[in-house]
Amino acid sequence: MIGTLIGLIQMLSQLQDQSKLGPAMAVSLITSFYGALLANLVFTPLANKLELKSQIESNRREMMLEGILTIQSGVNPRILEDKLKTYLSPIERKKYQETIIQGNAVTENE
Repeated sequence: MIGTLIGLIQMLSQLQDQSKLGPAMAVSLITSFYGALLANLVFTPLANKLELKSQIESNRREMMLEGILTIQSGVNPRILEDKLKTYLSPIERKKYQETIIQGNAVTENE
């Protein structure tokens, strides 16, 4: 948008000479095109990815804080486990359950 404004300022400052209006307008339009292209192809996807990573980090920190406070209050570990599982996505819960089942199978074989 800054490039567009600069192009428009150049265009308006050249109103006396009609032959210079075209190149100034071209600068204004091409910078608008580049700005829209970069915004939609680079910066918007990048912002979405950063927002997702920020939400994941915030969720993990909230989960850790909940676990620490629950341990400090002396709650039963099984209740703590159930409480912390609510922070996991369904896919993560399934992986967790599979890990627990595999861990039980290993200890039974020993």
